[in-house]
Amino acid sequence: MTARRAVCRGIVLVLLGVAGALPVEALAQTLGESFRKVTPSVVVIRARGKELTRNGEKTFTETGSGVLISTDGKVMTAAHVVHTMDEIDVEFLGGDTVSARVIASEPAADLSLLQLERVPAAARPARMLDSDTVQVGDAVMIVGAPYGLSYSLSTGIISARWAPNTMYRAMPLAEFFQTTATINTGNSGGPMFTTAGDVIGIVSHNISKSGGSEGLGFVVTLNTARQLLLEKRSFWSGLDGQFLPDRIADLLNLPPNATGYLVKGVARNSPGDALGLRAGTRLVVIDGQEWALGGDIVLEVHGLTVKAANTAKLREVMAAMRPGDTYRVKVLRAGRILELTGTAP
Repeated sequence: MTARRAVCRGIVLVLLGVAGALPVEALAQTLGESFRKVTPSVVVIRARGKELTRNGEKTFTETGSGVLISTDGKVMTAAHVVHTMDEIDVEFLGGDTVSARVIASEPAADLSLLQLERVPAAARPARMLDSDTVQVGDAVMIVGAPYGLSYSLSTGIISARWAPNTMYRAMPLAEFFQTTATINTGNSGGPMFTTAGDVIGIVSHNISKSGGSEGLGFVVTLNTARQLLLEKRSFWSGLDGQFLPDRIADLLNLPPNATGYLVKGVARNSPGDALGLRAGTRLVVIDGQEWALGGDIVLEVHGLTVKAANTAKLREVMAAMRPGDTYRVKVLRAGRILELTGTAP
């Protein structure tokens, strides 16, 4: 036997030894089997809300995805799918549809947590994995509803990992996986799984020059979602709006040295709605940027000035509230400063 043949034979024996050491289940498992195992935990989300346009207020529908994570009906999804929506329906495999409401939300990481009205008998919570164990190059699969096509599967690998506050100024709290798995409109909020069927992230968005799926896909890591939705339970306000820079605050005749949060939209039955906050009624363009006028400007929350620099403090104060705790909100409405009182849900 030549030296080359001996080396080749040795490599084959090593490979056979490794294969023989693997569990039979691992060898037999296919992507199809993994897909069928996880689909009872995957949901399609259809939400209805209102948006302010230059032609007035209009209703619209958002389609996304999500994943059931508990037997009592908690579903993780993306904040941009549900955060300011008036009605939310969650559809399970087989078509069983259940109403849901937001109970925690953190737009700064594009994450929301829903509570289902009931849990269908055939639904099964997904298994959650410590996402810190995932490495670049690991194979993954995404199940969701791209363009409303329910329970579509795409596969790929983890191509990069991005620490919080390194990718997007609008989402500084999110740690992201970058992936080659296809992400389209409707995949947002859906789960990313390992090929063994464990959830490791929540789909956020993709970057594409054409608007198609050939761009870069980004998924919020599961450990980020656990921390912000389950451990800290980020407060859901139900508000959509903008922080006012000083130059805009002066144009709107705010009190000297005052700033605030311009309310553009308020979700029905949200804490903001219960507080009595008023949404904007007209869009105007100032220096090339749209601003919603005619609604409230939130000046203070629980004694804290509402400005971008205080975002972390405001987040901590509201997240620490227990159900039934009261809080005070100072707003500027039609030239008058009012103090409103709310109760934490």
